[in-house]
Formats: sequence, C-alpha cells, structure tokens
Amino acid sequence: MSETQLFAERALLPDGWAHDVVFTISDAGDLTAVTPNAAADGAERAGGTVLPGMPNLHSHAFQRAMAGLAERAGPAGDSFWTWREVMYGFVRRLRPEHVQAIAAQLYVEMLKAGYTAVGEFHYLHHDPEGRPYTDPAEMARRVVAAARDTGIGMTLLPVLYGYGGFGGQPAGAGQRRFLNEPDRLLAIIGAIRTDTAADPQVAVGLAPHSLRAVTHETLMAAVAGMQSMDVDAPIHIHVAEQGKEVQDCIEWSGARPVEWLLQNAPVDARWCLVHATHITDEEATRLAASGAVAGLCPTTEANLGDGVFPAPDYLAAGGAFGIGSDSHISVSPIEELRWLEYGQRLTHKQRNLLAGGEAAPSVGARLFRRAVAGGTQALARPIGRLAPGCRADFLVLDDNCPTLYGRDDDVLLDALIFAGNANPVRAVMAGGRWVVQDGRHRQEDKVFAAYKAAMADLLD
Repeated sequence: MSETQLFAERALLPDGWAHDVVFTISDAGDLTAVTPNAAADGAERAGGTVLPGMPNLHSHAFQRAMAGLAERAGPAGDSFWTWREVMYGFVRRLRPEHVQAIAAQLYVEMLKAGYTAVGEFHYLHHDPEGRPYTDPAEMARRVVAAARDTGIGMTLLPVLYGYGGFGGQPAGAGQRRFLNEPDRLLAIIGAIRTDTAADPQVAVGLAPHSLRAVTHETLMAAVAGMQSMDVDAPIHIHVAEQGKEVQDCIEWSGARPVEWLLQNAPVDARWCLVHATHITDEEATRLAASGAVAGLCPTTEANLGDGVFPAPDYLAAGGAFGIGSDSHISVSPIEELRWLEYGQRLTHKQRNLLAGGEAAPSVGARLFRRAVAGGTQALARPIGRLAPGCRADFLVLDDNCPTLYGRDDDVLLDALIFAGNANPVRAVMAGGRWVVQDGRHRQEDKVFAAYKAAMADLLD
C-alpha cells in the first residue's frame, strides 16, 4: 500500500503545538505517522498552519434551503413554535432529489468553512403524505450520497419520531413525513449500515428526536435495537431547547427534560444531548458527570430565541461539548464558537468567561480544542486528532490572512475565533483527500448548479 506525505511548518497536535511536522497518509485516508521536527524531504507542503478539522455534530441539511425565509414578523409574535410551522410548510414540497442537492451544497459550504465531518440528524423519511417510499431508506441514502459526493465525513443519525407531544400525543399533519415506529426506523438504520459497512467515511447511530416525540417504551426499544447492532453507536436527542418544552415535560412527568432523561435512560458517553439550553445547576453537574456531550448550536439557538446554555458552570464541572450548525442560518465553526463565548458575556456582563484559568487563559484555544474533542466523541469516528490511527481530516489556514498574520500558537486560535469575519481556511483534507484547495471545493460548480435547479423548482 502506497503512502503520501505532507509537510507543515506548524500544526496543532494532541499534545500541543509542533513545528516542521511530516504527516504520512495511507491510501485509505488514515494517518500512519506524525513526525515533528522533521525535514520536508520532498513532501507536499501544506502552505499554512494545520489544525484538526472541526466536527459539526448537529445538522438538519434540508433546512439550509429555508435559511432567511422565516425572518418576517407575524401578526401575533414569533417564537420557536411559529418558526416550526414555517419549516413544516417548507418540508411539504421537498422531493428526494431536492434533499440531495441541498445537502450537497451545504456540505460544500461546511468543508470550505473548516468542518470535516457532520452528524446528520435525519428525520425527513417519507413522502409528503407520510407514506414510506418504495425504498424506505430513500431519503437517508440521499444524504449519504451527498456526503460521499462532496467528501465530508458523516455520522448519519436516523431519527425516531412518533408523536406530537409528551406522553404520546398524536402527531400533526406537518409531522407526518417524520413518523416511524422503532422497528421501521431500525430497518432503515440496518440498510444504511449494510450500504456503508466498508466506508470509513460513514458511521451510523440513532437519534430519538426529543422526549416529546417518543414514549419511554419506544425510546428504550430503539436504543436496545441500536445497541444490538452496535453497542458503541452514538445516540443523539434534542432536549430542553425551549422554556415551554420544560414546562410541558414537568406537567407530563413531574420532572424537567434533562432530569427525566438522566433518571430514565442509560445516558453515558455515547449520548449527545442537543441544546440542553434550559438546565439547572444540578442538571448541569449531573450531565457533566454522565460523560455525555452537550451539543451546542449558538447561532441557531439565538435565531430561534431559545436561550443561552450555562456554559461556565458546565465546563467547570468537566462537561464535554461540541458545536453544530443545526438549521444552518450560519455555516461557520468560527461563528458558533464566538457566539458561545459572546452569549456568556452578554448574560454575565463579563469577558473571557470560557477560559480555563491561569493554566489555560486562551479562550479561543480552549473553545477550539474542547469543541473538536466533544464533537469527535459525539460522532464516534476516529477523527479530531492529528495522530496515527486517525483519519486524515484537517484544515490549512491562510497564514497571510490579515487577522492571523504574526499570531503564534494559542494566540492564533484567539485571533481565528475573535478577529474578523473573513474565512481564513485555505485548504481542507477529509479522509486523506483534498476537498478544498485555494478556498474552492473540487465539485463546487457542479454542486451549485444542482442546488440552483432544486431551488428554482422549490421557489417557483
């Protein structure tokens, strides 16, 4: 088996910053050796600082096409719940080919921004009338195809969605494309696992949509079924995103959503609790102790008026977190991390709240490292570390970008997140293949043409 080599003058390795690093990459896309203080000896040159690629742990790909369409005030006030009705209206028109084109365009944008892997929280399963397609896994296969076409790594998370409210309330008409019983969803998961068994760029997990969309019985049945296929498979769930959701959960069960989940489900390091915005100090401590990942999506949480996650206390308790672009009103890891810190500053009226004390004073460095680590855990793939045995997923910064020029090591990460809005990502490698070079994706024009055709159809 042949190998290629890449030389970087500066790179962020698991144990810190290193210089003159040679990366040896197998044909399969894995790092087989990482050697600091080495001579280039004819290796390809990266041409800038090398960082591990950022995992995007929470995506609803189709929602990229409706970004900006829900920003008009309604007659009676607007909230997450009125936005949801706009989303339901948009969903009615989507066909499988639309979904694939939208997902591919989104994944190109993610890669150009420095995301090298995505957790696709996939709940759009059926036709507009709620009937399964002839191939029940049609929609799931479409988003996997979009990932493969663009080169982004994927953890596909087919969603269990069975009800319209806590305690098994009937679903509404706008939700009919999402609905499955556990057995039918597990069959879709099994089909995708068979399709992708030999593909190191794809993993498969499970996503119970939320406590309002499952019952205890269907949640446990789906989790058990997933674990019978893969005991280490990731499990993601929306939880405690909205104040109304918390109140409804209390009225149904006498407990808050995160409290109920920790008491009634086997939450551990395989789990990712997405949003978890409205949690108490005790819940934050217990969530951190569980080993689960908090999946934070600050730009979407701001756009929907969700609230601000209590990050300082959660991080102080040792909690793991990662970031996602969720509804994709922004497709930028820089902006997610920036607003994770800025939300705390606006709430507490202080600065640098997510730094790690005297031992780790850099806010940018702490946010970047922790988001990569938590996102890697949530996506359950060998990524996130520039080390042998991991996938060759990394981004190359433009060191001549004015906002980065002259910045070294952790100060560079501070500048990356908090200095300016220009995208400083020059090149991106995912699974050992260059997918972005000189700021352009290799399939950019083809993907955008298909996206434009889909949008012309949808907006006609």
